Amino acid sequence: MTQVPVSSPPVTPLLDKVALPQDLKRIEDKDLPQLAAELRAEMIDAVSRTGGHLGAGLGVVELTVAIHKVFDTPNDRLIFDVGHQCYPHKILTGRRDRIRTLRQENGLSGFTRRAESPYDPFGAAHSSTSISAGLGMAVASELKEEKRNVIAVIGDGAMSAGMAFEALNNAGALDARLIVILNDNDMSIAPPTGAMSAYLARLASGRTYMGIRDFGKKLTAYLGKSVDRAITRAVEHARGYMTGGTLFEEMGFYHIGPIDGHSFEHLLPVLRNVRDHAHGPVLIHVVTQKGKGYPPAEAAADKYHGVNSFDVITGAQAKVKPNAPSYTAVFADALVEEARHDPDIVAVTAAMPSGTGLDRFAEIHPKRCFDVGIAEQHAVTFAAGLATEGLKPFVAIYSTFLQRGYDQVVHDVALQGLPVRFPIDRAGFVGADGPTHAGAFDTAYLATLPGFVVMAAADEAELKHMVRTAAAYDDGPISFRYPRGEGVGVDLPERGEILAIGKGRVLRQGSKVALLSFGTRLADCLLAAEDLDASGLSTTVADARFAKPLDMDLIRQLARHHEVLVTIEEGAVGGFGAHVLHAMAVEGLLDGGIKVRPMVLPDTWMEQAKQDVMYRQAGLDRAGIVATVFAALGQTMPLGVAG
Repeated sequence: MTQVPVSSPPVTPLLDKVALPQDLKRIEDKDLPQLAAELRAEMIDAVSRTGGHLGAGLGVVELTVAIHKVFDTPNDRLIFDVGHQCYPHKILTGRRDRIRTLRQENGLSGFTRRAESPYDPFGAAHSSTSISAGLGMAVASELKEEKRNVIAVIGDGAMSAGMAFEALNNAGALDARLIVILNDNDMSIAPPTGAMSAYLARLASGRTYMGIRDFGKKLTAYLGKSVDRAITRAVEHARGYMTGGTLFEEMGFYHIGPIDGHSFEHLLPVLRNVRDHAHGPVLIHVVTQKGKGYPPAEAAADKYHGVNSFDVITGAQAKVKPNAPSYTAVFADALVEEARHDPDIVAVTAAMPSGTGLDRFAEIHPKRCFDVGIAEQHAVTFAAGLATEGLKPFVAIYSTFLQRGYDQVVHDVALQGLPVRFPIDRAGFVGADGPTHAGAFDTAYLATLPGFVVMAAADEAELKHMVRTAAAYDDGPISFRYPRGEGVGVDLPERGEILAIGKGRVLRQGSKVALLSFGTRLADCLLAAEDLDASGLSTTVADARFAKPLDMDLIRQLARHHEVLVTIEEGAVGGFGAHVLHAMAVEGLLDGGIKVRPMVLPDTWMEQAKQDVMYRQAGLDRAGIVATVFAALGQTMPLGVAG
């Protein structure tokens, strides 16, 4: 791994006076730009050491300072949508002394987390949840007659998800006191229009305009609902043409902006006006720049969205020299190859083209690659529509993100038997992203569905085989899972082979112990078999390849000719091992006295650490497999056997 220079911590005399948001009240408005500069420097230094999400946090420094300055957190609730915007927030809310433990084992989470601080009222690591959660908090405050503000900061593409609009629609109908700040950090909606925009925002959020607006509502109410609605819409349409807020006004929100999200002169008066005078739901549209204040991140926002440790001076990131290509890269290259042979193959991603490798596909087949935004539900049903017309859609989504489209997987794909292909990235532990991104459940939630083919790649060569197998399979939905990180270094074929559906393989033959792996724990199974053989326990190692349909011939063979059968998977209980046990029970294969031990991820939310550490803690490594076998046999494991 290339090392980067470690810089000295920045000099931060003003930030040193801020331990909690209450301390901001004692800092004059004119000094806030200096505080923001020091906060930005502190964040850059911290992330340069730990790695993490950089660009989004840099973009909300002024906004975060302004919110904590104006509002009374934590009594006022502040929710950051897609919690990777929250690093400046963590520094200002009593966690500065631990900020250089971000995403490290036993360190701070890279996202907001309720258990970590009272200033994090809602955990957010997946997007587009803030408005729904904030609305719930606002309604609860009204029901309990507790006076507080609820502020939801949503941005970084999160407004592309349908859930955000569902919440906006509901909030407008309820007329709840909710403040939504739309952090437009890629200028995707509208740019600010300088001093005039700021002036209009201050005017529209002030006491006079809001008072006239409320009085007008009361007056027109006497004229009847139809007249009231017509006049109100006419006024708001006229204002919307000036400020760009018609869409949100139609949904029942009072819209303010766009305003410059890096200007305290623009932010503070608007936030104070809304705090003091607003009634009902308000949407403040601020425009920010990802990576603001750090030239390398400003120049390449995509590359500095998530970073490894880096040199603060040059921006050069530490790079690990790979021993093998990443699973994501192998998948992308394999799909590109299959698409060369088959013009019906198309690819779909939900705002993760680089994370899933589909950016490579898009370069070569731009008209056949579709990024639908942060909208997993739509992505799945969109792919179902493609499949009805004879195309072969591959919907590449992380395991935990696919959960967001599960109803569509069930109703729109599986129930109709449509041949949609699901490459599932980040299956298993994901390291520093922690429990919110750990792919534990996809095998369990897909293998329960009738007619679904569920595969897991044991290595990068198997992944290429599964890409081609999925491309050739037209009898219904099919999925294949693979983990984050590098492969194990096996030789790669030029093109994958088409696997026989529901057939596994035996890699090593023994007579006493059988290890049946599903997924990339196979490498550790082979190492464990060496240790077991050395201890006199002749061991078979098999790769199931399929959780559904199961290879019953292989399972019968293993059950009838071994004393112990251990299934190993990097997924939650209810997945591959559960299906094997059910099948064995139905066929009476458990009646012969074989000892079956399913090894799965622990039934707990495991905290962030390096992936190898997490697998060791879960007992799913070489040593854990050996220990499981000896425990099943009722024997004490000899010293020095495993590893």
